[in-house]
Amino acid sequence: MTPDQLALCAILGVTVLLFVSGRLRHDLVAIAALLASVLAGLVPADRAFEGFGSTAVITVACVLILSNALQRSGAVDAFARAVLPADPGLVTMIAALTGIAALLSAFMNNVGALALLMPIALKAAARFDLPPSRLLMPLSFGSILGGMTTLIGTPPNLIVADYRREITGEAFGMFDFAPVGLAVAVAGLLFILLVGWRLVPVRKRSGTEGFDTGTYFSEVHVPEGAKAEGMTLREIEAAITETEIQVLGLVRRGILESAPPTGIRVRAGDILIVEAETEGFSAAVSTLGLVMQQPAADAAEGDTTLERFRDGEGHVELMEMVVGPKSPLVGRSPRGLRLRDRFRISLLAISRQDRRRIGRIGTARFMPGDVLLMQGNPDALAEFAADHDCLPLADRPLGFPSRRQMLTAAGIMLGTVALAASGLVAAPVAFALGVLLSALTGTVPVRRLYDAVDWPVIVLLGCLLPVANAMLDTGTADLLAGVLVGTLAGGAPVIALVLVLVVTMTLSDVMNNAATVAVMAPIALGIANTLGAPVDVFLMAVAIGGSCAFLTPIGHQNNTLILGPGGFRFADYWRLGLPLEVIVVAVATPMLLLVWG
Repeated sequence: MTPDQLALCAILGVTVLLFVSGRLRHDLVAIAALLASVLAGLVPADRAFEGFGSTAVITVACVLILSNALQRSGAVDAFARAVLPADPGLVTMIAALTGIAALLSAFMNNVGALALLMPIALKAAARFDLPPSRLLMPLSFGSILGGMTTLIGTPPNLIVADYRREITGEAFGMFDFAPVGLAVAVAGLLFILLVGWRLVPVRKRSGTEGFDTGTYFSEVHVPEGAKAEGMTLREIEAAITETEIQVLGLVRRGILESAPPTGIRVRAGDILIVEAETEGFSAAVSTLGLVMQQPAADAAEGDTTLERFRDGEGHVELMEMVVGPKSPLVGRSPRGLRLRDRFRISLLAISRQDRRRIGRIGTARFMPGDVLLMQGNPDALAEFAADHDCLPLADRPLGFPSRRQMLTAAGIMLGTVALAASGLVAAPVAFALGVLLSALTGTVPVRRLYDAVDWPVIVLLGCLLPVANAMLDTGTADLLAGVLVGTLAGGAPVIALVLVLVVTMTLSDVMNNAATVAVMAPIALGIANTLGAPVDVFLMAVAIGGSCAFLTPIGHQNNTLILGPGGFRFADYWRLGLPLEVIVVAVATPMLLLVWG
């Protein structure tokens, strides 16, 4: 092993560990990997940022914008209303939701498809008196399966297509992924429909008034004269024992005491950090005279949310919303947002699945999948959710979208796909033309054009592609391929193919799928060259494996998005995800050999 290969292996090893740990955002890890490669002399400085000009990067950005045009125009909503059954049974509803999600995800961003269908799934869960998890996990997995069927369905396909263009001079076409991807998607959807939905863990059943988001963490204030004043924490919990409220901390004179002794007596002015369901908060307020505390920097001690809102604020309501994977809230705290001054809304509580320690609400850092209990004017709440990539977990207000805009957005997307598929122009050019037409026709407002782009993904791709090229230039990809083929596969092409598929799937379960594919594509090429096998079969295996992240909530943005609303725990995903991944391998392997072998 040469010094360059040792250095690159070390950089890749640290990069993968950082991806898995989640301590840093994926785009920051990718930037660090690129700069380390440049400083080590593995990537020439004048080529360090060539990845941002890659056709994969351009196409991903354009597809995100066109997907946003379909959402904003109401075209997808109208399509969903037209094809969803009016009075379905449970299995029919699961089939309709997963099927529509798969179809939409083939031609638009699958996170957007999930966001549009998620409120429908929650409403159906309430109707059938089911835990939302029974519908949300099949919905998420269905959208992931649908994305692997076309070139633009998922970033891994675009990356693999661009990589093939670099090594062979010709990229994969729009529907080259369909023979294998469609077979895998159909098999996966049938499994989910017939058996899989029964494997989803059943949490506490949701009632007809909403759904189970688990317990909330919040703060309640003890005012002068409250019944709770002078009571011990043990007496407070006993007084409302039927609500299962639990006191996790006490703030007195600005000092937080975690896990305070149950014998401590509460004083006026104290703030209690409590865990309960929404009904528990109501019981605490009505029974003990406590009040909800606004955990924001602009709220004075004892200045309650209700009092502030009722002071000339007008109509207010409560809304639950989930923090999306690319929300600008991630990593920030309520204290720094100044919600009251900037948005005229308040954060009352946070629900965080499988993570008990939050501490004070005002200084808690938001994480993807958190469910927020917000209060404010309905329009202000809706605007905040839209601007901060949060998904309201209730019926969305009905609007009156323009039929002309819906038809225009749908026509642009269909025309762009047809143009790219025809081969008359390159796919990046076709989709860039679609973006231009969307801006000129107003289906995406010009001021919102760049908001639709998932910039962390763009940065990740732009930075990792030169690192992937360095794996080829230094011979590191061939070295790793030789180890995999010789040590584990025993020189057998079929075993090597299964190995590539399984390793790629495993990595995509714990790190960003775009990063996984960027790392695995050069290794797959090296394996193909070592065995003298067709390159395409191994590149397609990487594309399939990179799209199948079913074991964890962090492997795919959709899995993160349903974490809070579904009441899921980290270990819940493998129950349906593991047999689904086995089916993917069982179906994809013979199809890859048949179509591309």
